[in-house]
Amino acid sequence: MFAAALKHGLELTHGINVSHCASLAAVKAEVAAAGEWAFSLAVLDLNLPDAPNCEALDFVLANNVPAIVFTAAFNDRTRDQILNRGVADCIVKNEPESIERLIAAVDRVLTKGRTTVLLVDSCAASRQDLAGILRRGFFAVIEASEAWEALQVLDQGETVDVIITDTGLADLAGLALLGEVQKRQGEDAVPIIGLSEQGDARVAARFIEAGGADFIRKPFLEAEFSGRIRHAASLQKRIQALKLAAASDYLTGIFNRRHFFMTGPRLVDQYLRRGEGTSIAVLDIDHFKRLNDTYGHEIGDLVLKHVAGRLKVLVGDQHLLARLGGEEFGILFDGLGVRDAFAFCERLRAELAKSKIVADDEELAITVSIGLATIEAPEAFENYLHAADQFLYMAKHAGRNRVISELALLDALAS
Repeated sequence: MFAAALKHGLELTHGINVSHCASLAAVKAEVAAAGEWAFSLAVLDLNLPDAPNCEALDFVLANNVPAIVFTAAFNDRTRDQILNRGVADCIVKNEPESIERLIAAVDRVLTKGRTTVLLVDSCAASRQDLAGILRRGFFAVIEASEAWEALQVLDQGETVDVIITDTGLADLAGLALLGEVQKRQGEDAVPIIGLSEQGDARVAARFIEAGGADFIRKPFLEAEFSGRIRHAASLQKRIQALKLAAASDYLTGIFNRRHFFMTGPRLVDQYLRRGEGTSIAVLDIDHFKRLNDTYGHEIGDLVLKHVAGRLKVLVGDQHLLARLGGEEFGILFDGLGVRDAFAFCERLRAELAKSKIVADDEELAITVSIGLATIEAPEAFENYLHAADQFLYMAKHAGRNRVISELALLDALAS
């Protein structure tokens, strides 16, 4: 029953090929038929008819294949012994939702560290031990020895799902690091788990009260440590999925105005802290009202979705793109100075002008006007957008289908 349910669940969920072997002899025959070890992962019971004493696990581990143990013959002592042998996970068959847990564990192993942990510990030996535990649990690990290194990793835009920090860092206490991350990331702050050898429960209480996701005292069980991290990461991903839904524009699917205004100031702060100037653009579809009046709102919506789709492909994930309202879109560039951003906007304008939309058997040409402003010093985010809006206004009055920025004005004056 378990074999059939698992094979179906794994193939359906992950689209992978699953071979079922009911004995160690069948496993060896499967490997021999392939001519080499052709499997990325083994999910196995500890006790098989011809391998009652973990011989199947020995065989799998000897071939350096990641293994997940899925068995009914289990107790805490056995679990600790198996985990210490370096298996990816141990799941008991008769526990509630055991099949769902197993499918999730397979996903973690096959994606090789989808959960990324930023580990911050000033003690090299402790950091090495913790990193080893995390990698055995198939987490991707970024190591930092001090708080400033961790903050630099976040400022550089690295994808981090969970931060684990010792509370006794050399340059900044764990509580202070927690506060600094929350200050920089606001509502989107990465969950932070504190670690400490101190036995005082008040240390843990203060950390949790300050917004920490969890607190673990050393020494700890490896399974407990990994489980708490997975729980924090899973909760964070669910929260982010809900926030993404709230941040998306209902019609076009790209980010909405609210997300642009909430995320933009934090990103600008990051760019300026790195010593990089950047730029912001406002893009408007030319003659959109006339198009709506002529062809109707259904065609207008089709044009909006077309432009948003092309922009999403052309802008990619590096820069922040949003629909600001109506036929207006905003782009906050990641570290692009005005000259590079101007060239980028020119490519956007040209690509959109080349694309066509068919409406009522008629081919429509779409053009856009773009205003581009530089960001070089801390100001209210609205000021940056207002400056780009002014350049957009100039582009409209200069004939549309063009990009205007201070660079274009300077070049015009020079000529």
